Amino acid sequence: MKMLNKKIMMVLCSLALIGNALIAQDVAKYVGPVSCKLCHNNPAKGEQYNKWQATAHSTAFATLSGAKAMEYGKNNGIADPSKEPKCLKCHSTAANVDKSIVGGLKNEDGVSCESCHGPGSLYKAMNIMKDTAVAKTKGLLVPTEKTCLQCHIQEGNPFYKPFDFATFDAKIAHKYPPKK
Repeated sequence: MKMLNKKIMMVLCSLALIGNALIAQDVAKYVGPVSCKLCHNNPAKGEQYNKWQATAHSTAFATLSGAKAMEYGKNNGIADPSKEPKCLKCHSTAANVDKSIVGGLKNEDGVSCESCHGPGSLYKAMNIMKDTAVAKTKGLLVPTEKTCLQCHIQEGNPFYKPFDFATFDAKIAHKYPPKK
């Protein structure tokens, strides 16, 4: 009887380990904009990476070391805005995610692709990205005004600029594939 119980326990433990491994495979991780660049930097496909790089989103983290941010920090008891969680929450995608899923993302990437589109490890494969509906089942997000308003809010933002979703959405538009 003891031998049977041991075998049952071993089987149950093995099943639990296999189950945990399968669950872990389905956890979306961040891949970083360099991974996105591999496919999203082609002019025929819309050059989304270059368009992102030309926006303030790509340099959002760098602004935390600029003169305005440093002056604000000095006047408000913040030694280094680039290390201040209140600043990082809107200036770095990497600073806002669980470290176990941060993957290839770095603070220096600023507000990267995955800040708006979700962690890309499960939808980044070309065979998945070819079908938007499938990519969405794997975690691809299509940003909405609510997505943007997580940071583009007036409350608590000392550098607030008026935000109109339609205007800014058009400004950063990067269709895939681009319309001709």
